[in-house]
Amino acid sequence: MSSGRGESGGREFNTLLEELRVRIADGRYGLDQLLPTQRELAGEFGVSRDTVQRVLRELKDEGWIESRQGSGSRVVKSPIHSGKVPQEAPRLRAALGPFITRAFAQPVVRLDVFTLTSESLDAHVRLRAEHIRTGEIATPERIELRMLLPAESLELPYPRALKSATTAEGDEGTEQLDRLQAQIQDRLRGITRRHTTSLRAALRNLETEGLVSSVSVEVRSIPLVPAFKLYLRPGAEALFGPYEVVERSILLDDGTELDALDVLGLGSTLIRHVNDEGDPNSTGSVFMESMQAWFDACWQRLSAAF
Repeated sequence: MSSGRGESGGREFNTLLEELRVRIADGRYGLDQLLPTQRELAGEFGVSRDTVQRVLRELKDEGWIESRQGSGSRVVKSPIHSGKVPQEAPRLRAALGPFITRAFAQPVVRLDVFTLTSESLDAHVRLRAEHIRTGEIATPERIELRMLLPAESLELPYPRALKSATTAEGDEGTEQLDRLQAQIQDRLRGITRRHTTSLRAALRNLETEGLVSSVSVEVRSIPLVPAFKLYLRPGAEALFGPYEVVERSILLDDGTELDALDVLGLGSTLIRHVNDEGDPNSTGSVFMESMQAWFDACWQRLSAAF
């Protein structure tokens, strides 16, 4: 059921939500670690306790934390990692953090990405950009990123407001559901634009500041609904993960909370495939070749300026 909650705007909510995601991403809040108290977070960020509670509820819905009254909020899932490239053989269930770490360990960083939004990638790229500035990782000679996103003109099947989000019946209820659906789609487009702008700025600033000699960031749209996310390091490895559709509550920018179908991009399962240069017929090599050909064809034949 939809309800007006908290402050009228969403800026403070989004700022705090993104900052806590980054802190989980870079390990400041590690697995099984308690987050600061609601009072501490409200004081640090200068927001209300209601805003903190809504952010924690969002992180809980996404599967990153669990909250118990009197016990605080604890990190229970953290597939985003930072640091050095692990030397041990990776598990079949992979994570984006080590993949981006391996990409940025190369003299030339090359990434091809197909995704619903650029949210996950933005968090990792901003983290690596900061590591370059602080000298924690070697500075690459060049960075090349191509990203495909669904066209904004598409009516996506998710996120989608559920009928239970309405409070009216008949034609009035249908009109209310249509309005909520328009809002929820606008919210998704806003998230995509915000993180795409952030991602572009994080990389291009490295060139502007003279840290990386050449940076190319190309973002294009295609008329396809992503049923999966795909990260490619051309000729090297790939991460592939289907989007799982779930029911959850979504908080709109005006403070309205509603029931919806959605996909949890940050929590999707990723499978790693590695190109075997010595065996072009191996499963990894065939997967890499086929998905790279798919991406290149979409880029050349279906894409338009984003």
